[in-house]
Amino acid sequence: MLLDETPLFDPRFLQELDWSQNTASFSPVISPLNPGEGLVLRPLCTADFNRGFFKVLSQLTEVGEVTPEQFIKKFEHMKKSGDYYSVVVEDTGLGHIVATATLIIEHKFIHSCAKRGRVEEVVVSDACRGKQLGKLLMSVLTLLSKKLGCYKITLECLPKNVAFYEKFGYSSSAEVYMQKRFLD
Repeated sequence: MLLDETPLFDPRFLQELDWSQNTASFSPVISPLNPGEGLVLRPLCTADFNRGFFKVLSQLTEVGEVTPEQFIKKFEHMKKSGDYYSVVVEDTGLGHIVATATLIIEHKFIHSCAKRGRVEEVVVSDACRGKQLGKLLMSVLTLLSKKLGCYKITLECLPKNVAFYEKFGYSSSAEVYMQKRFLD
């Protein structure tokens, strides 16, 4: 497969969100269909490899060295599973990705074999902070999780970011997040 415009998931999922159920306020008003002048919100595609997708992710965490072949292989795996919803905001004037976030759907045996949504890798480029793109991404993923029938949606965040996520109806739980790292 070549680096192309094939989306990770059907773009209609984003176009058909019930934006009236959004709980965050935007000033000036933006939406999934109108994220701001010169910006487009859409599913990730493999051509985004050359549009600075990893440069934006590197503002969040270490991404390592990724070849186009590795990216395409991981993309195809995610697309085939149907459980990954990576969304990007592209500055069409520059042809660069300026924000991204991912919703992962987990299939459970509990709650009558329900689905749980997990938000991962929410990041907005330093150059685009203050344009409400983080709020837009969180609103979109929250509504998408609901549309996909998840019984809940969760995320992990630093204590300093709790107030931001509370704007979307998220609350701290009594559960303790634990981890065991295999790579630094």
